[in-house]
Amino acid sequence: MVRRTVAWVVAVVLIVEALGIGALNWFLGVVVERQKMSMAGLDPHLMSTSSKIGGVVFGLYFALCALVALLVAVRDRAPAGFGRVVLISAAVVQGLLGAFAWGLIDVTAFLAMVVVLALLVLLLVSYDRDGGPVEAAPGGGGGTGGGPRVPDEPVDASAAPPGEPVAERPAEPRDGDEGPRDAVAGRLTRLAPTTP
Repeated sequence: MVRRTVAWVVAVVLIVEALGIGALNWFLGVVVERQKMSMAGLDPHLMSTSSKIGGVVFGLYFALCALVALLVAVRDRAPAGFGRVVLISAAVVQGLLGAFAWGLIDVTAFLAMVVVLALLVLLLVSYDRDGGPVEAAPGGGGGTGGGPRVPDEPVDASAAPPGEPVAERPAEPRDGDEGPRDAVAGRLTRLAPTTP
């Protein structure tokens, strides 16, 4: 239940972040264009357009991450394949944004990024990975228990074509194949006490 709640929270936070980053970059682009700002002689229109494109690209990226988290929450299954890679990349981006926030903005923005990073990591590690397919039990089908195992029936060697090996038939021993055997198999000798 906690895993699903974390997935829902991550989806909502990433949607808010996608809208926030997209709107912020778009607003900065509009401000640069209206004020005719320039940095190191760059064209203000070029700076405005690149800021708007960056806002759209980052907004779509975080919206994709939110969609993956939403699918994890709805299906209640671990992210796999492309979705897992997307969430890992989102965690890396959150870490980088947190580092920039620490240096450029303040501690509050840094803590907000760290909280989002912690939620992403919690989402990634809270779902147990599948252990692979269930191995079949010897006596039944698919590991469901089943009844006792029936010994293999003898195979009619005359039905096989000459020269072909017969399946399920134990190999006949050849000279020297047999190992040493005890003369009295399955018989135990009781030990006598050595002290009176």
